[in-house]
Order: sequence, then structure tokens, then C-alpha cells
Amino acid sequence: MEPPVETVPLREQEIDEHGRAYATGRRKDAVARVWLKPGKGAITINGRDQSAYFARPSLRLVINQPFDISDRRGQYDIFATVKGGGLSGQAGAVKHGISQALSRFEPKLRGTMKSAGFLTRDSRVVERKKYGKAKARKSFQFSKR
Repeated sequence: MEPPVETVPLREQEIDEHGRAYATGRRKDAVARVWLKPGKGAITINGRDQSAYFARPSLRLVINQPFDISDRRGQYDIFATVKGGGLSGQAGAVKHGISQALSRFEPKLRGTMKSAGFLTRDSRVVERKKYGKAKARKSFQFSKR
């Protein structure tokens, strides 16, 4: 008979003195600082509600993906400050930060977040413009004469 296997989380819960989990999320040129604490599901970004800051429903959908995949929608309050980049990059940065903070608050969710790819920073950035070109790769129109 095998001994009972205990499901011990691989990592410790990381919480500050206020009972919040902190994480940094990055995407393109945007950097988001995210604090997560148990609550009613309020998401505040740069002092404004998520529906006021991210007017497009698709961006709000991106932010709520970590909660949907872990069945935790409406259980945590989020306070985030985000700088740099555009709205799409900022939404991706907040999503990355929420995922990291959730895995720090509930270490058993780490496997779910990791398998969904939410803990990995998306390293794709805009390619720089080269001299002699119209854009990064586009050339000027060729003229034979």
C-alpha cells in the first residue's frame, strides 16, 4: 500500500502586511503594478474603474481572462497602476500582473495559470525602422526609370 500523497503547493503564499498580493505585469512598452486582495470584484486602474479606463469590451475581456480560467470572478479586488504603451499593451500588462498576483495569493492556481500561458511575458515588441526603408521592412516604390 502506497503512503498518502499530500498536495503541498510548491511555493509559499506571498502577502504584504495589508493582506494583498503584489505583482508586476509587462507587455510591449507597458508596465503594470497590480495589487490583489479578497473583495467583491472591483477593478481599479490608475484610479478609474475598468469600464472607464478600458472602454473597449475586448480589452476588459482580456483583463478578466485570469479570473475566468480559475473560476475566481468577483472574488478579488484589483488595484493597478499602468504606464507606457498603448491601451492594448496596457491591457496585456494588467492581465499579466493579475495572473502573477493570483498565483502568489493562491499558489495552487499556478499550474492552471501556467498551462494557459498567462505567467509568461509576451516578449514581442515593435521592430525598429531601418534607414533606407519606408518602415521596418517596407521598401520605397521601385522605379526603373
